[in-house]
Amino acid sequence: MQEPLLGAEGPDYDTFPEGPSPSPGERKRVRALKNKRVFLATFAAVLGNFSFGYALVYTSPVIPALEHSLDPDLSLTQPQASWFGSVFTLGAAAGGLSAMVLNDLLGRKLSIMFSAVPSAAGYALLAGAHSFWMLLLGRTLTGFAGGLTAACIPVYVSEIAPPNVRGALGATPQLMAVFGSLIAQMSTEHLGGLLLPWRWLAVAGEGPVLVMVLLLSFMPNSPRFLLSRGRDSEALRALAWLREADTDIRWEFEQIQDNVQRQSSQMSWAEARDPHMYRPIAIALLMRFLQQLTGVTPILVYLQPIFESTAILLPPEDDAAIVGAVRLLSVLMAALTMDLAGRKVLLFISAAIMFAANLTLGLYVHFSPKPLTPNSTVGLESMLLGGTEQPLATPTSYLTLVPLLATMLFIMGYAMGWGPITWLLMSEILPLQARGVASGLCVLISWLTAFALTKSFLPVVNAFGLQVPFFFFAAICLANLVFTGCCVPETKGRSLEQIESFFRTGRRSFLH
Repeated sequence: MQEPLLGAEGPDYDTFPEGPSPSPGERKRVRALKNKRVFLATFAAVLGNFSFGYALVYTSPVIPALEHSLDPDLSLTQPQASWFGSVFTLGAAAGGLSAMVLNDLLGRKLSIMFSAVPSAAGYALLAGAHSFWMLLLGRTLTGFAGGLTAACIPVYVSEIAPPNVRGALGATPQLMAVFGSLIAQMSTEHLGGLLLPWRWLAVAGEGPVLVMVLLLSFMPNSPRFLLSRGRDSEALRALAWLREADTDIRWEFEQIQDNVQRQSSQMSWAEARDPHMYRPIAIALLMRFLQQLTGVTPILVYLQPIFESTAILLPPEDDAAIVGAVRLLSVLMAALTMDLAGRKVLLFISAAIMFAANLTLGLYVHFSPKPLTPNSTVGLESMLLGGTEQPLATPTSYLTLVPLLATMLFIMGYAMGWGPITWLLMSEILPLQARGVASGLCVLISWLTAFALTKSFLPVVNAFGLQVPFFFFAAICLANLVFTGCCVPETKGRSLEQIESFFRTGRRSFLH
């Protein structure tokens, strides 16, 4: 298979033929960057992803507490608990929609900082809630902030990072989101003999948001965004700050400046019909859609009930913690290898692992002694919401560890490829003048798909059995393998300007 962007060198792959090529010394200086300041700016930004991951799993320990609340205004019924958990995804979709405007209106950095407003307000509503509508509004606002940061942070990180570390830095948003989820789960454990109350969990969520705003106040905006707004001198200062004082930034700055001058600041409808515009946008949108269709969101949301229904030998709480740790380690592994192995290799491996894991889960449930039968009243939904029904089978043998091992395999596969790389590629392949709008559209599609899957998962399980969703997810993973081979470009080691130039050449080889 021909590598789309790393094919043979030649005139068709000359990114900037009208200008002089940089000398070997200049290339060496660009590659041998001291990236301490880039790391600091990235850390400041991805604190927003930490808050997103924390808010996403906030309901996991809170729903059981509220279902048994003595306050009648806060005691959740089964439908209320379902909405309390899923409304976050609707808020995230709205956040992605707003990013289509804010990303280009305020810029990447200010949009990330703006997300602190709905996030802080949402946590305040959750901490001081005395009625159900406050809980819903708090979840919606934290979801809105998460959707906004999910669209803005990957773009900001990719635009400030040099090519040689962009893969590693591009994985940090997913890494911090996973870390935030783990911290939220750990906060529900006994700390010094006391269980952290659910209101104080919301108060604790304010901390990373405030630190993010404080640190970002001292960070520069994206040089590419500044150049697109005609603020050349400010863009040069920002790039110089990010690349250290002893780095020759002239070649990189000229590349960015040349690319910005080729296009208007805003994409018109006529330009949107140009192949070099709609092809990368279509690839990014399909990647986000297919990523959610692998089943990661419903599997993570209903992880503990799935373990309970499949009668795993270990306690379900321990299983969920093990899976969370595997997820964190897998994202870390992807961050360390992405700039060495390449994006496409990891995507292939990731989809293959997820296919094997989903197929294993489906077969295990299908051939288990007491499968969930269609139209049965004994289902995952009743178990999730406090039912006392029996699981699929009694955990009497080590064979019942299969669901745990398969889930760990699925999470490992997702976290090392289709989890972080889809966000990274979205920010890499989108053209500059469409990057703000298209990244918001990607987040909107992603979270609307997640909401639809999460809301339909339990009805499908109770109507057809738990094995059916897993077989469907396995089929999607096969489609992901084909899609990766046919449509996804390899971007390892290329600057954003080089990637955009390849799409602009009109060559069809990048699709093969």
